Amino acid sequence: MGISTRGLLINNKVKKDNSVAANSPKGMTERKRYSPLANFVIRLIKEKPLGVLGAAVTMVLLITGIFANYLAPYGMNQIFPTHALEPPSAQFWLGTDNLGRDLLSRIIFGARISVIVGLTATFISTVVSTFMGILSAYIGGIFDLILQRFVDAVMCLPSLVLLMVIISIIGPGMWQVIVCLGIAGGIAGSRMIRGIVIGMKENMYVGAATATGNSTARILTRHILPNIMPSIIIIFSIGVPGAILAEAGLSFLGFGIPAPTPSWGGMLSGRARAYMFQAPWMALWPGLALTIMVYSVSMFGDAVRDLLDPRLTGGTGRYGVRVKKVETLKSKP
Repeated sequence: MGISTRGLLINNKVKKDNSVAANSPKGMTERKRYSPLANFVIRLIKEKPLGVLGAAVTMVLLITGIFANYLAPYGMNQIFPTHALEPPSAQFWLGTDNLGRDLLSRIIFGARISVIVGLTATFISTVVSTFMGILSAYIGGIFDLILQRFVDAVMCLPSLVLLMVIISIIGPGMWQVIVCLGIAGGIAGSRMIRGIVIGMKENMYVGAATATGNSTARILTRHILPNIMPSIIIIFSIGVPGAILAEAGLSFLGFGIPAPTPSWGGMLSGRARAYMFQAPWMALWPGLALTIMVYSVSMFGDAVRDLLDPRLTGGTGRYGVRVKKVETLKSKP
């Protein structure tokens, strides 16, 4: 009788443990377990439809720039003298300029310039900001003081004037513009990374890593850098439209991509202003393409910031995955 009662109690305990495990949050989440990146994409689709639209338009423009040689109906500098200043037609969908060049083809090739300049300059800017911000915050002392006074001096100067002076010294060109935009933007953006790292230095895991004898390089690369990666992604995503606009402004003023390479900012300047009333499509289509590009990238960048920034999400995990508090079930007495 005692043996059978004991076996019955054991069986009831096993069934109870199995039912609790199946109904527990862990048991329920094991059925659908996604990677952090997949969770981020799912949240982006559900919560940020404008961000999805911006990402889709940006991807289309990126593909257009990459495959411009195959998508453009004509060469970017192919001239049709008998069709100069022709309005949009079946042969030239967006019309022609004063030299008889197809505007659609030049806008497609101009997308390549804007994408290359925007992504490359922002990448350089993000790397410079991360490097300077981490070193300035972690080392501190006199090094931080001197470096931040240099950053203050750069930020006091108008960015467009500073870029114009530098490019006038080294000469115009696509890679000159990329390097100038990347370095100047990186120096100004290092202040944000510095503030984040200063707050992170006070965390317990950084002190524990220092106490256990970890080198500075290991602490920076294994403990600090992974934890500021969401902020770095945000800085990169919101920096791309600024770089595109800066390149367009420099090209408009004659300090950017030299002719005859098509650039949306350069197409807005020069002869487009001279023929503003006679052929308004020469300035209309490049300006519209620039507006769509900047707006799309800005919408996607804002969506990424809203999903990854823990100050806006109220506490998130990796790639903006929300951390929900689960209340423990108290057994009845």
